[in-house]
Amino acid sequence: MFDARPGDLNAASRAAALAHLTDHEVDVLVIGGGITGAGVALDAATRGLTVGLVEARDLASGTSGFSSKLVHGGLRYLAKGDVALAWESAVEREALMRRIAPHLVQSRAFLVPRFSGGGLRGRLEDALTETGIRLADVFRAGSRLPSGILPRPRRIDARAARLLAPQLRARGLRGGLVYWDGAVEDDARLVVALARTAARHGAHVVTGCRALRATARDVWVDDGTGSERLLRARAVINAAGVWADAFAPGLPLTPSRGTHLVFDSARLGNPQAVMTAPVPGHFGRYVFILPQSNGLSYLGLTDELAPGADGYEPGVPEEDIDFLLRIANASLDTALDRSDVLSSFAGLRPLVGGGADSASASRRHLVLDTPGAPITVTGGKLTVYRRMAEDAVDAAVARLGESPHDRPAVSRRVPVLGSPGSEPGYRSPGNARPALAWPGPDPNGVIAARLRRRYGWESSRVAAIAAADAALQEEVTAGAGVTGAEVAFAALAEGAASPADVLERRTRLALRPELAAAAAGPVESILARTLQDAALEDQRPRPEGEE
Repeated sequence: MFDARPGDLNAASRAAALAHLTDHEVDVLVIGGGITGAGVALDAATRGLTVGLVEARDLASGTSGFSSKLVHGGLRYLAKGDVALAWESAVEREALMRRIAPHLVQSRAFLVPRFSGGGLRGRLEDALTETGIRLADVFRAGSRLPSGILPRPRRIDARAARLLAPQLRARGLRGGLVYWDGAVEDDARLVVALARTAARHGAHVVTGCRALRATARDVWVDDGTGSERLLRARAVINAAGVWADAFAPGLPLTPSRGTHLVFDSARLGNPQAVMTAPVPGHFGRYVFILPQSNGLSYLGLTDELAPGADGYEPGVPEEDIDFLLRIANASLDTALDRSDVLSSFAGLRPLVGGGADSASASRRHLVLDTPGAPITVTGGKLTVYRRMAEDAVDAAVARLGESPHDRPAVSRRVPVLGSPGSEPGYRSPGNARPALAWPGPDPNGVIAARLRRRYGWESSRVAAIAAADAALQEEVTAGAGVTGAEVAFAALAEGAASPADVLERRTRLALRPELAAAAAGPVESILARTLQDAALEDQRPRPEGEE
């Protein structure tokens, strides 16, 4: 029997949340289940407000599931001279890495290679780049993020650079500069953790519930059956990302497409650092080869205006593929080609403002508080989602007739589920992780290590599911690196309602199309059985006094 806990999202919690929102007015109703919407729900709930959240599809099914997985300190903003935004990024990165989600957001080495040639301009750009990196480290120290978490930058020679990035071009390589920044294990998992933590604090989270129309206090939704319902709140917050202008006509929103190509890390010599490659003619702009813990590497990203693109499936144009391969190959010994690409993905950033150049558009966020309309929060970046949420909820609190000073945000100090301190009764110091005993075969502890990275303290709950059913101890298909117990946990605690939810967002198996195809049948079977068993358990007569 599954050990259900507050914060679990599943079919039963969805039904209960939808029923509650239908029958009760809440203080704050959030439209959108991406990083910003989940952050708003958590911020509001931890201030003691009653909260609802509606998401048209699955959590992180839009832009928030298709980022570069970086939680960065604003180095690119320094290159543009936006010191305030760089500082904001550094401050929010510190909160994520030390308190909010240290099991999901950890340090990553970045390598900026240096090649001979380029003349005076090349040497000047190298000097400016190093100055920016060292200034970013000053911001790191100012934010009180210890160098034990993000080490200080340092120069390295050509041999050390090739050890970090074995496919780096040897010809003309003089060495490089290594700096450290934050990276999230999986952006979709961070969104799910935020939404679940909001639910743990009382938020009513409903996925598969599309907002159709909204006013300052009312939201009409399609509840997933084709029926329309009216949900009421004292304040509505529009956090719909690239769809925000549907509830805020005239909003100056510019969708920008960020494309990534996916490779097997072995094709790149299994790099140990993120490799940067400069975009010629655009100082401070790079493409990145980003190695992941799942054996894949992402090459990204583009920054192109994409008016009218589908926010769920914006597509990957041929010119994006050509651009990424051309820029990366200029710094590689052995060129990548299209046959090396396993898959690709793209997300649309909701940039505030217009203009012809997406790359130079502002990354600042906007909170639009127009009387008679929902409060709209949009723009920004994944790193600063919490600050965006705080600003939006401050506006909502003011609408409720209170002062944000009397009901201040506490989200900077709230760890998400799975993080140290998020378990009741937790008293261990620091970020030490207890040993995880996987009930099935686990040579070299690979499964246990992966579960701790992705689930933190909740890895023991996944292991408990596997212990109760030996069939769930095995991979869903050979080489998947995902067990049946994780699929069951996705359905019982993480709100997954379909195989696509599992393959595309909870596990990322969809990035390996051949594995995803082989896993689709087993995942569908495990998901159906788990949901059926959970429904039967919900219908089981309870002894008097049992909750």
